[in-house]
Amino acid sequence: MAKFLILYSSVSGHTQTIALKLQSIIEQQGHQVSVVSIAEPGDPDLSGFDKIIIGSSIHYGKHHPLILDFIKRHKTELDRKANAFFSVNIVARKPEKNTPATNPYFRKFLKRSPWQPKQTAVFAGKLDYPSYGPFDRLMIRLIMWITKGPTDPTTIIEFTDWAQVERFGLQVSNADQAA
Repeated sequence: MAKFLILYSSVSGHTQTIALKLQSIIEQQGHQVSVVSIAEPGDPDLSGFDKIIIGSSIHYGKHHPLILDFIKRHKTELDRKANAFFSVNIVARKPEKNTPATNPYFRKFLKRSPWQPKQTAVFAGKLDYPSYGPFDRLMIRLIMWITKGPTDPTTIIEFTDWAQVERFGLQVSNADQAA
């Protein structure tokens, strides 16, 4: 049994939902998993974990700055352990932009990050216009109009491929990767 930490950043809650799904998948493989939001005060003590998984959503084209700050502070320890990173964004709804190699936000993250994760994934997020404030709703509708996505302000669409999340959860829970 390995001990996993899933550290995540979520603006509207969907990345947290994915983190909790990964927790369930990994625990079903017999591992222990702690899920922590980057918004919680203080850094988690990484020494008690065998594998670190970091997940972040995209908000206005960027991963949460606290995620990159955390990575910079803990790069040495992250590099010593089994690790993974996943990104959640609406652009990944498009088949040609739903892998780490093809997703522009993921590639931009890797260029900015001093850490190069050992395992990676990109998941499509959730579009939930009714939950957004007026400014966010307007801006996201504009972005969706430009990218030929849904613009109806009553739209709620979960683009996440849960089978892909399941495959990633099984991949990162592999005992050879966790040691």
